[in-house]
Amino acid sequence: MTHVSIAGLGNMGRGMARRLLTEGHGVTVWNRSPEAVDELVALGAERAGTVAELFAAGPVLSVLSDDTAVAEVFDESVLAQAGPDAVHVGMSTISVDAGRALAERHMVAGVRYLAVPVLGRPSVAEAGQLNLLAAGDSALIESLRPVFSSLGRRTWQVGDRPWQANVVKITTNLLIIHALEAMAEGFTLAERHGVDAHDLHELIVGTVFPGAVYEGYGRAMADRVYLPAGFRTALGSKDLSLAGAAAASAGLELPTLSALRETFETAVGRGMADHDWASIAEVLRGD
Repeated sequence: MTHVSIAGLGNMGRGMARRLLTEGHGVTVWNRSPEAVDELVALGAERAGTVAELFAAGPVLSVLSDDTAVAEVFDESVLAQAGPDAVHVGMSTISVDAGRALAERHMVAGVRYLAVPVLGRPSVAEAGQLNLLAAGDSALIESLRPVFSSLGRRTWQVGDRPWQANVVKITTNLLIIHALEAMAEGFTLAERHGVDAHDLHELIVGTVFPGAVYEGYGRAMADRVYLPAGFRTALGSKDLSLAGAAAASAGLELPTLSALRETFETAVGRGMADHDWASIAEVLRGD
């Protein structure tokens, strides 16, 4: 089995690390807050004191919170120390501009780089059922197939330039947000006319809208249960900002974006930042 390193031990990073350990891979871990490392070390992971130690141990999978965290952890000085055989797989959800800058920084430093953001929750990562969105050098993607196969049900190659995977992840999240908004509006409309949301949910997932998004988030809206969060409303708001920036960089205006932002901002303002993003339905319901 391959020995890999993981930078960033939030919920997703921990889920990935546990999965890789279960699958028999050697795993070295690092986190900006060292306490998060202890749990994984107890499960058999090795502790790295620096990012340079991660690169020395094996290909680095990074799962960090945002553009700023990625830029700080993988700056020019860190990459300069990475070594001639270093590989970095960026799995964070970041902006297209940040993705471009990161790819350029790695090229200048001579560090091989892929962007491979994922679709799925931490529990899906731990079950090895993620969908991985990979972009970059095909041969490098293929060389990491044993690692990717341990983490996910499928690796989708979406481009030969790393930042294209960031575009695909942002676009996919935008499509999910549109589905959430559509369900929130539809359920609210039906409820105002005396139709039970559970009945509508059963109808749509059994006919026109089967699939995980309508099944899972639609049930949460019908039940009006949003904790614990599968994906937080605050992160959905972040994703809308990423989509807006991606559109602007391409000279596009997305007509629905302002309305979606208003809904999410209202939800956050009403104290639902850490609720599941399906909670935006309560903004429409207004009670």
